Amino acid sequence: MSKRFALGIFEDEDVLLHAIENVREAGIKIYEVFSPFPVHGIDDALGIQRSRLPIAAFFLGMTGLSFALWMQIYMLGFDWPMIIGGKPHIALPAFIPVAFELTVFFTCHGMVITFYTISSLYPRWKTPVLDVRATDDKFVMAIEMNEKTDLNRLTQLLRANGASEVNEKEMSKF
Repeated sequence: MSKRFALGIFEDEDVLLHAIENVREAGIKIYEVFSPFPVHGIDDALGIQRSRLPIAAFFLGMTGLSFALWMQIYMLGFDWPMIIGGKPHIALPAFIPVAFELTVFFTCHGMVITFYTISSLYPRWKTPVLDVRATDDKFVMAIEMNEKTDLNRLTQLLRANGASEVNEKEMSKF
């Protein structure tokens, strides 16, 4: 299944931000904007909502902490109880280093898996790239086109908002 895109190429990030607002006001849905570096305010301009990844990180951390405490309490309190240095079997202050390490371990690994799953960034042999210049010095606005899209009107709108060029590209692996 292939998709067709209209690509607006921009030279400056301020012009791009202004163009994003104007294109959205015209009722056109922007598929994605590619940039060689992070642009402050682009998430708000595109209408992207705040990520819920911090909530996932919190729950992954709590899972790691719970597992670490359960593991140590079970091992040292019930499975193989030993009195070491006169400490009780369940000595929570002694459990802090292992609990911290497993909390960080679960959070880090879980966040990588969660991020790749949410972003659909699965391993591939070749990553589809709409325009190679987006990794160099240009800003690319991709608008998905269907059979009802008027390319001439879209080209005029993008050029009126500062696009240096407008290209059409068809991608089969998106």
